[in-house]
Amino acid sequence: MDDNSFQHILSIDIGGSHVKATILNQAGALTMDYQRVETPKPTTPEKLLQTIVGLTKNFPVFDCISVGFPGYVRDGVVITAPNLDTSLWHNVNLKQLLQDTLGKPTKVVNDADMQGLGVVNGKGFEIVVTLGTGFGTALLMDGYLLPHLEIAHHPITKNKDYDQYIGEKEMLEIGDKKWNKRVQKVIGILQTVFNYDHLYIGGGNAKKIDFELDSNITIVSNKDGIKGGARLWRIEETPTVRPNYTAIQ
Repeated sequence: MDDNSFQHILSIDIGGSHVKATILNQAGALTMDYQRVETPKPTTPEKLLQTIVGLTKNFPVFDCISVGFPGYVRDGVVITAPNLDTSLWHNVNLKQLLQDTLGKPTKVVNDADMQGLGVVNGKGFEIVVTLGTGFGTALLMDGYLLPHLEIAHHPITKNKDYDQYIGEKEMLEIGDKKWNKRVQKVIGILQTVFNYDHLYIGGGNAKKIDFELDSNITIVSNKDGIKGGARLWRIEETPTVRPNYTAIQ
């Protein structure tokens, strides 16, 4: 969906630790300082809405809203929210709740997907991962979002998925040195499985990486990622992927 009438976009990044927000112009540039507050606990829909209203009450006027949410989202409806408590969020229409509360057209996508739109260069197959409370992922081809996969919940050991293997809780328990070795292992798996052209690593714990990265891996900031809120209103949410090869008849 493309709507050039939306000149000012409220872009919100909901995380397990913090809720961040700013106002973007159509090009994705911040028009005000990036603001953040702690994510309420427990993170019920009601408390989250109250937090967003409080965070944005003194913001300049905006025309529409983009939201990155830490879970699986389909058509603005939350299906899973492992790091916020899925039992509180399953089948919650966050898009509609925000439109009703703030009175503006709203789009809600996975938080890594929104960050991906903000940081990729749009060339080839690119992956964005976020190292925060959990492990977020986004897949993009030539700048377009591909269907979201909850790779975080694929098993990596007999009894741990990616969230449990390199999420923040595990990092604090095993220490930075061992956690870095695990992150290296995960990057190696992503390279082997996906053969990406470029990998972007974001999230609050990306700064803890202490090993040398390949030339096609880039560390990105949350501020860069929140810029994806503008692109969300300039592209189709579910584009058709056009292969760049001719099928053999």
